[in-house]
Amino acid sequence: MNLYFRTSGQGKPLVILHGLFGSSDNWFTLAKTFSLHFKVYLIDMRNHGQSPHSEDFNYKLLAEDLEEFLENNAIEKPFIIGHSMGGKAAMNLAVKRPDMVSKLIVVDIVPKSYPVHHDHILEGLDAIQLEKLSSRSDADQFLSRHIPEAEVRQFLLKNLTRKPEGGFEWKINLKAIHNHIEEIGEGMQYPGKFEGPTLFIKGGRSNYFSNGDEELIKSIFTNATFSTLDSGHWVQAEKPVEFADSVMNFLSKKQ
Repeated sequence: MNLYFRTSGQGKPLVILHGLFGSSDNWFTLAKTFSLHFKVYLIDMRNHGQSPHSEDFNYKLLAEDLEEFLENNAIEKPFIIGHSMGGKAAMNLAVKRPDMVSKLIVVDIVPKSYPVHHDHILEGLDAIQLEKLSSRSDADQFLSRHIPEAEVRQFLLKNLTRKPEGGFEWKINLKAIHNHIEEIGEGMQYPGKFEGPTLFIKGGRSNYFSNGDEELIKSIFTNATFSTLDSGHWVQAEKPVEFADSVMNFLSKKQ
């Protein structure tokens, strides 16, 4: 699959992968900072942003998409940052093809299975009647009945776009996400280990990490280190300066 991407900067390649319901747009501000030091590739994963839609959606496919992306664009041994779903896709790629990854940064996700916990988001998005929308504020009203947090609604509604002929449509493939949401909660899809330098950045107020997870991580990512920031799950959005500092400190180390 030919994924949509944009680039900025020069130097060692740095590939950034967004999470579920996200897109490359979410990383635009941080990419400006990183592009002062690296050639940054912001990618839209399949069924998100401006990348193609597909009925199939799982971590093996996401890892294969990344493998194909690196090969097609002659990107050798990049640094890779992945948040949530993007982090799990990056972990699968690193274990499948350790020769392709120089250093890995995984943001607030663990290489384990998670129970489905996006039900209320999917219900809220389904409740938005696109044919009745005249503005984004209408969509926000529909969504507020399911999702009280204004910042979460704002994040999700970035996926709503106006059609050239009028009206609205989703950039995300909502049907495919619905049909495969259990697969997006799954753990690692490939056996093996990644021995390259890996940084796990977790949100101190997030519930994605549990006791014992660091041991699990070290059993697969043998050269893993950990950093905790005072944030929820969207670490990079809530603490952008501290996040950028953690990333730069890790990537600048000679290992």
